[in-house]
Amino acid sequence: MDNCVTHLDSVFHALADPTRRAVVQRLVEGPAPVKELAAPFKMALPSFMKHISVLEAAGLIASQKQGRVRTCTLKPGQLEAAEKWFGEQRAIWASRYDNLDNLLTTLKGETNET
Repeated sequence: MDNCVTHLDSVFHALADPTRRAVVQRLVEGPAPVKELAAPFKMALPSFMKHISVLEAAGLIASQKQGRVRTCTLKPGQLEAAEKWFGEQRAIWASRYDNLDNLLTTLKGETNET
């Protein structure tokens, strides 16, 4: 459980930055070289590489260097883990709302009887 939570922490940390989210969004379309990924952002390549390192550390992307070109690829497994966590939270809150609806219906019925 702790390992899973720690891993989710790194995934959410990585996705908290708009530059990293844009990289993930671009990689949904397919693998891309770092130079292409960095092009839309006004920052030096070493700064951009720090974003790539955070995404790799979170397990969201992988990169492979061939010659002078480093190509990044999305690893969807960690996104699926985050999606599963959101689904669990959504189910918990839906259950709580159902319980609240039932309580309000019961209280409303008691009010109408008196």
